[in-house]
Amino acid sequence: MRKARHAPTIRAVGRALPKHYADQETLIATFRDAWAGAHFNVERLEELHRAVQVSGRHLAVPIEQYKELVSFARRNEVWTDVAVDLGEVAVRDALKRADLEPRDVDHLFFVTTTGIATPSIDARLTNRLALRPDVRRTPIFGLGCAAGAAGIARAADYLRAYPDRVAVLLSVELCSLTLQRDDFSIPNIISSGLFGDGAAAVALTGAAHAASGDAAGPRVTATGSVFYRDTERVMGWDIVDTGFKVVLSAKVPDVVHEHVRADVDAFLAAHGLERARIRHWIAHTGGPKVLKAFEETLELPADALARSWKSLRETGNLSSAAVLFVLGELLDSHEAQKGDHGLLMSMGPGFFSELVLLQW
Repeated sequence: MRKARHAPTIRAVGRALPKHYADQETLIATFRDAWAGAHFNVERLEELHRAVQVSGRHLAVPIEQYKELVSFARRNEVWTDVAVDLGEVAVRDALKRADLEPRDVDHLFFVTTTGIATPSIDARLTNRLALRPDVRRTPIFGLGCAAGAAGIARAADYLRAYPDRVAVLLSVELCSLTLQRDDFSIPNIISSGLFGDGAAAVALTGAAHAASGDAAGPRVTATGSVFYRDTERVMGWDIVDTGFKVVLSAKVPDVVHEHVRADVDAFLAAHGLERARIRHWIAHTGGPKVLKAFEETLELPADALARSWKSLRETGNLSSAAVLFVLGELLDSHEAQKGDHGLLMSMGPGFFSELVLLQW
């Protein structure tokens, strides 16, 4: 394993949630009113929405405005506007926490799976934040829930090559704007109860950057990816005339049980570690069945994923931003001590796992 002192440092995590919020019972009532006319089994709807154990979610726009967003073009237009606004708040929050300025940023990575824009959101934020004209930008689309972990890994790769620089990862996911109102499939119903909206930004510095010496955050000591062959239909989108139609298989927990223990053990062993050495588990909030599968297959201690469960209850699954929210809560707690190891992990369309090894 590379020595931790030569690895990039996570300086801070900034977060932003839309100001519009609805508790789960209000959302259930809204869906019941919208779908009952289509002779949908509203009792089953309520059962599925309560089963995901989400108490409420933040929404990109006021709840009454969604009925006006009929076309994919209109929803994506709203997505672009809100993504820029939320992204700015998240990046400014991360930089402030890291004691950095926008002019310090050398590379801005942007991840999302819920909207498209050209120029991309990172380009629009270059103007909004007054980043330097020579800032490098890397927009990444389509990694789904795994993109938060993958984005940290790609930013860390950049900083290993340029250890005197600053990188920022931004994730913006506005899942509510992808809802297909005429899709009464179980995956769409579960998604309508599980996914929420939010943005998170991670500020990282290379090992040779002047600000890294006194940083309290963890260093990214290793990263790994594992692709599972012939699993393309486990999770993703079908692109239809009305936008993004969700693909969400009930097999996701089965994939966790089948692969994750061996993947994690092999990854840790390659870096001289075992599960018992991991003090902090930072898991993507994929849903109750996914979190339980992580707990069971990895034989995790009680409350090891408490922050993931809390994030799921309070904001729902924020796709790629979810695991970054959990990481941010861990950093805010100041619970980690010097020398502690942490493992950040998420899974996404492909289907694949992304693993990030941290050390304080």
